[in-house]
Amino acid sequence: MLVRFWGTRGSLAVAQTATSIRDKIAGALVAAQGRRFADKAEALAFVEGELDFAAGATYGGATTCIEIETDAGDGSFLLCDFGTGAREFGINAFGRMAAGHKREFNIFMSHLHWDHIGGFPFFGPAFDPASRIVIHSGHPDAEQAFRRQQEEISFPVAFDWLRAKIEFRTLVPGETYAIGGVQVEMMEQNHSHRSFGYRFTDAAGKTAIFSTDSEHKIEAMEDEEEVARFFREADLVICDTMYSLADAVSMKEDWGHSSNIVAIDICHQAAARRLALFHHEPVYSDADIERMHKESIRYEELTRRDQPLEVLCAYDGLEVKL
Repeated sequence: MLVRFWGTRGSLAVAQTATSIRDKIAGALVAAQGRRFADKAEALAFVEGELDFAAGATYGGATTCIEIETDAGDGSFLLCDFGTGAREFGINAFGRMAAGHKREFNIFMSHLHWDHIGGFPFFGPAFDPASRIVIHSGHPDAEQAFRRQQEEISFPVAFDWLRAKIEFRTLVPGETYAIGGVQVEMMEQNHSHRSFGYRFTDAAGKTAIFSTDSEHKIEAMEDEEEVARFFREADLVICDTMYSLADAVSMKEDWGHSSNIVAIDICHQAAARRLALFHHEPVYSDADIERMHKESIRYEELTRRDQPLEVLCAYDGLEVKL
């Protein structure tokens, strides 16, 4: 199983500013201490080998979109959410379809807020008459949400102008579905208008969890046993860690998102193997996100139970092989 992250920000897509790019360049020049590089490859080796991630790269600014690829699938694309990262995914998918990839997409929606559906109007395969798109959701009103954002007052291209064959299917929590060559389970989560987490298991037994836009409260961890069971022994848990613990329990309580600390606690309880910090706060800089990642690694070490939990920090373009 291969997991690709096409969009990792929460709530609102963001872009690097001129000032932030200048700061990165200035920081890299200072770190280089006057050394000369023979060519671009040598300079890149310095950036990748000696600079922190936040200093030499970026976590990105596209909103939620994750692809899951399996060797034993039925050849269809498997995608979680239609955030703005779906635009880049669609461009990439056209290249693979030109090389013979099946023109079928199974999409699994966590929920219907703008940052999770806003990439769909810019999703190229939706305009391809040879493509088939099946949108799976726990929300019976999913089609209404997708159509509404393409009404004339909001967008110049009407939903009915799309040429792909588009279907909407409502899934039920607690059931197990065979879709796209993987086993899929769904769990209802604590978020406005409800959100849903997904558990994907391939033929080799590898399991990835997609759980975003869900609030887990540190003062009520006894209520998270069902979540821990859903995460049980997962090879990768992609989890909403939008806020620091301080933010999550103070001014942003009941906003429908969680912290890195709570995610680690639940993953420890579930004996999960990897956690990907995800749905990054749009006001956080790359340095802020990297700082949270380092703090998360340290917290995991201090609270580790039997087996270690590897803590990754998701960024646009990250690929994780399970």
